[in-house]
Amino acid sequence: MLLLAGRSAPDAAIQEGRDWPHYGGSTENHYSPLTEINDRTVSGLGLAWFKDINDGGSALSAPVAVDGVLYYASGSSFVRAVEAATGRELWTFDAQAWKTAGRKLRAAWGIRGLAYDNGKIFVGTIDGKLTALDAKTGKPAWSVMTVGADDERYISGAPWVFKGKVIIGHGGADFAPIRGYVTAYDQATGRQLWRFYTVPGDPAKGFENKAMAMAAKSWTGEWWKYGGGGTVWNAMAYDPKYNRIYIGIGNGSPWNRKIRSPGGGDNLFLCSIVALDADTGEYVWHYQTNPGESWDYNSAMDIELADLKIDGHVREVIMHAPKNGFFYVLDRKTGKLISAQNIVPVNWAKRIDVATGRPVENPEARYPGGKPAIVYPSPFGAHNIEAMSFNPATGLVYIPTMDQGRVYVDPEGGLKDWKHLDGQRLSVGTGAPPPGVVPDRPATSFLLAWNPATQKEAWRVPMPGIRGGGGTATTAGNLLFQGNAGGRFVAYAATSGKPLWSFDAQTAVMAQPIVYRANGREYVSVIAGARFASATGLPREWNYRTQQWRLLTFALGGKAKLPPANDEQPPVLDDPAFTVDPAKAKAGALIFGQRCSICHGAGAVSGGAAPDLLQSPIPMDHDSFTAVLRDGMLMERGMPRFEELDDQHIGALQHYLRQRAREVLAAQAAGRPGASTHRGLNEGQ
Repeated sequence: MLLLAGRSAPDAAIQEGRDWPHYGGSTENHYSPLTEINDRTVSGLGLAWFKDINDGGSALSAPVAVDGVLYYASGSSFVRAVEAATGRELWTFDAQAWKTAGRKLRAAWGIRGLAYDNGKIFVGTIDGKLTALDAKTGKPAWSVMTVGADDERYISGAPWVFKGKVIIGHGGADFAPIRGYVTAYDQATGRQLWRFYTVPGDPAKGFENKAMAMAAKSWTGEWWKYGGGGTVWNAMAYDPKYNRIYIGIGNGSPWNRKIRSPGGGDNLFLCSIVALDADTGEYVWHYQTNPGESWDYNSAMDIELADLKIDGHVREVIMHAPKNGFFYVLDRKTGKLISAQNIVPVNWAKRIDVATGRPVENPEARYPGGKPAIVYPSPFGAHNIEAMSFNPATGLVYIPTMDQGRVYVDPEGGLKDWKHLDGQRLSVGTGAPPPGVVPDRPATSFLLAWNPATQKEAWRVPMPGIRGGGGTATTAGNLLFQGNAGGRFVAYAATSGKPLWSFDAQTAVMAQPIVYRANGREYVSVIAGARFASATGLPREWNYRTQQWRLLTFALGGKAKLPPANDEQPPVLDDPAFTVDPAKAKAGALIFGQRCSICHGAGAVSGGAAPDLLQSPIPMDHDSFTAVLRDGMLMERGMPRFEELDDQHIGALQHYLRQRAREVLAAQAAGRPGASTHRGLNEGQ
């Protein structure tokens, strides 16, 4: 059974699947009831049109399509409307978020999704604004700042719309002491209607409601000084039957519970799904996937709604695959656990106890007493932001899945002296692994078809690389669409996983596709572009300077062609007259790891999300490097300003980059791979 989302009385276009008005489609499940493109006709699918994206920054966004118009976002500021049948541009809106984002730009995430309702396009931007645009003209109807100007909260996720309201959360808990919340606004005016905090604040200041008073009993110490975390930076779902909005809540700030809540406790509502009354924002129920979490196992992944036949009875359920490696089926009315089963091998817990709803944990996974622990999954999670989808005809959920571990250990300086470090890329409260302590199996990724009613695997398809599968969309035509890190956009048979059609996108395709109709014809659209910070060991490595981000649109009989691919890797540059000082290079390595690796890659070898600095002449000239780093010359392109870096810091970075350039050049000359394949942590937000 389909559960139509976003409106209490869906119109015919949504009912029939002609429009894809929200992040998850006409339902919350990334599913289309359209059948013109199906398992028999998909071989005739071709590129109908494409548009290059040259706005800088990330474009890992899900478009929306309404009444023959396709709307899409790119970078940290841009929204465009085009004719869905032709790609002809109708309007462009530039939020100019870089002017007000400040340090928020350092989070490096672009706009991930839009929402349409009642003639408006809703978009959140990195500076924390929520803006309503007139869908016909692109002119702002209103814009509100949803966060504090200097609190380092930012928006990367899609808004959710329902009953004349629009709700938005935010990110930021991995970078600063943040307390999470979601806020609902009136669609017509932008007036704030209600706000729900996800973790309790300072008890001395009182609690906003009974839910916060209840949650505070599950925290210890002075957690509010660390913010607590619990940001709602990705998935939500609206349930019209119960008039509820379900929010998926993130990890703790810092990750390590021994710091933020030293006496233990569940730390509500971290890593939970919380059901709120859609009209008032009042707490209804919660289910916590990781009580007292310490691994960044947030529950910000898809929340999908369905009616499932389980043990002979039809149940109204929520389906959820958070980072922690388990697939959960919950009762939508009560929030009670129906079943849970791991989709990858995990070792942080033996199982989820159905009677209590709680995990049966492995105590060693909490890295007690400063002892390191190899824990599965890693902070990337078994499932991250790449959208899963549910097909009611097959009864299967399709999950972009990863199997990889991470070494967790307390920070080297100890728990007592730990603090958020100025400019640090992640403030997690964990330390570097001791030498020689590494995960005991290679990291892999795959597309998983999972039966939520039986909690069993139906089939799987291996993916290239350690995070190789993009977001998914499935249709009533027995199709599943998914891109991958190797540069292919593929249509699979939804029942079997058999590949039926593929397209060379000339770059990674990690965003989720959408399926819709325009002018009586069915289309599939997806944004293509590599969003990897570091080199990944793929058969084709992507380069920011030579790859091309694009919006691709397909239809039966499409005849468009992409320009020839440019797989050239620009050379690594060096200045033989530059003498590297090892001490300065060591200091520069720390600065790079704290501030630069999130975009430019671990070991200063980029995977395509940003320019490879070893191939750039800018770091070789002190004045040019200063203009970019300290003066913010490229902020409009999404390059943040680091005003705290003085000449000594910038010089240290120059020494580090020249040292790395020579190491890579030496490795290339010897026929060895020069790129580090280690990827930065927490690319999920």
